Amino acid sequence: MTAEGASPEYDVVVVGAGPAGLSAALNLVRARRRVLVLDSNRPRHSATLISHGFLTRDNTPPHELRRLGREEYLAYPEAEHQLAKVLSITSLAEPGEHVHLSETHTIGSTGLFEVSAKGVNGQPDRTVTTSTVLLATGLREELPAFPSIRSFYGMGLFSCVACDGYEYSDRPIALIGETSDVAWRAMLIAQWSDHLTVFTNGSDAVTPGQEQLLVERGVAIERRPIADVEGTREGVSGVRLEDGEVVPVSGGFVRPRWHAQLEFASTLGLDTDGWGLLTVDRDGRTNHAGVYAAGDITSPGPQQLIVAAGAGGRVAATINRDLIGVPTAHGR
Repeated sequence: MTAEGASPEYDVVVVGAGPAGLSAALNLVRARRRVLVLDSNRPRHSATLISHGFLTRDNTPPHELRRLGREEYLAYPEAEHQLAKVLSITSLAEPGEHVHLSETHTIGSTGLFEVSAKGVNGQPDRTVTTSTVLLATGLREELPAFPSIRSFYGMGLFSCVACDGYEYSDRPIALIGETSDVAWRAMLIAQWSDHLTVFTNGSDAVTPGQEQLLVERGVAIERRPIADVEGTREGVSGVRLEDGEVVPVSGGFVRPRWHAQLEFASTLGLDTDGWGLLTVDRDGRTNHAGVYAAGDITSPGPQQLIVAAGAGGRVAATINRDLIGVPTAHGR
């Protein structure tokens, strides 16, 4: 019970309405859970025109996938969706404390939380109580600081190799990045094209040993600093180096620095990995009872849309079982 003796308003509050959040929400309302989805309406893929690899929805714009997902979710009476930015999540009950939900829903919970959110696009502010919270906010990306890179991001330069590699098969392409995993990304991209140049922008992101391995596979390494990315409305045409030379490419990939959007959950003490991503068990549980996570915000990070949707479906089953008190069964 809460301090006031009242039942929580929702079984689950889902923070984020991308493929992970909406997939979880849909499966939860089908389990007759009372669900509120809070959506800041600032998807990371807003600049991407077409998404790929989502079964039955290949070549569909990401915003269209979100619209279809919202419509399917909101067709259920237990579903609620609001445009709002979550400001804080506060734990109100000791982990493991049982909370009575309602006469029509199961008794049993792994926590009790107050979620406060500021409405966006004219929607009202909200403060609600919930038995469980699912974090599916995705990530904020920090791109290299080139003047024109935002103009081409999602329309010639991409971050997801598995999502967009096929469209650049056998073409001269770039990989721009300064992080320690750039060489391994280059190994993946080389599967689609024998004309790949890795631009490290003056950094030591590629070690001498990695460079030798990549060169043996036909990958060129360009270590000089970058001035900008060049192109037209049709797409990227080259990478201009600080010394004025332009390396011709027809598009390619950039490795952003990812930032998990978790400021609103700072009081929960959630565990993260070395990249700042949430660590969860195989079923989506964080280290705080009653708090779950799915999608890009969890380790290992950005995935294809269909993978995020699958993670949302899996964590929904976990949440429903945990609320009932049924152990998660593996290997069956």
